[in-house]
Amino acid sequence: QVQVEESGGGLVQAGSSLRLSCAASGWTASGYALGWFRQAPGGEREFVAAINWSGESTEYGDSVKGRSIIARDAAKNMVYLEMLRLKPEDTAVYYCAASLGITPDIDEYDYWGQGTQVTVSS
Repeated sequence: QVQVEESGGGLVQAGSSLRLSCAASGWTASGYALGWFRQAPGGEREFVAAINWSGESTEYGDSVKGRSIIARDAAKNMVYLEMLRLKPEDTAVYYCAASLGITPDIDEYDYWGQGTQVTVSS
């Protein structure tokens, strides 16, 4: 059974950075991709970033392109999202999810974590 679990959220000041972590297990690693999504209160869940488990391909959403780095550590079964120069509009619940291929399409992700709250103060 595929399982993912996020951690690392919290309250931070605008302009600072934050590193989120996702622990993944339960599937054939080479056949999956891990993605990050976020959802602000009352908003839609939007794509942030994704990476193949092999690490050969990455994608970033327009809202975070140039300010975020996604990486994986296969030996530790971990995926990381490092966000730089955080803005108040980055405030959201951040979710880690698994799909069968790298894609920004939320409908292609079948396994989701519970989410971790990121709050950026001005």
